Amino acid sequence: MTFSRFNRSFHRWASIVFTLTVAANFVAIGFLGQAGVPPIITYSPLLPLFLLLGSGLFMLFQHYFGRRRTGLTNA
Repeated sequence: MTFSRFNRSFHRWASIVFTLTVAANFVAIGFLGQAGVPPIITYSPLLPLFLLLGSGLFMLFQHYFGRRRTGLTNA
């Protein structure tokens, strides 16, 4: 498995984890109220979000620099 395929798979799974942590955050706020939610639940989506940022930026730059490296044009 190349690093590019691993990064895409990692990005996909990180997005699932991010979605679940955001959903858990909303459920906790619904049941406990805004003041009753512990900070660990409130800030739990931040780690997967930063991982998504890193892997997404890598895929973005890889796309543009990979195209330049292989010499493809937009024709």
